[in-house]
Amino acid sequence: MSERRLHADQETCIGSGNCVRLAPTVFDQDDDGHVALVTGGDPDSVAADVDMAVQACPVGALEWE
Repeated sequence: MSERRLHADQETCIGSGNCVRLAPTVFDQDDDGHVALVTGGDPDSVAADVDMAVQACPVGALEWE
């Protein structure tokens, strides 16, 4: 079974903050408001919330690989 990885594209991100509101233990925003992954965050433990964040991103900056 392969492990999926979460990818957050900071260059595509427009800083809407949807991801942070939906999965705050996984997503944060940097000083410029762009998405950042929380160090030590476990996206698999809140996969349903992360899935919602991926779907809610208005520019598709988030994806499971």
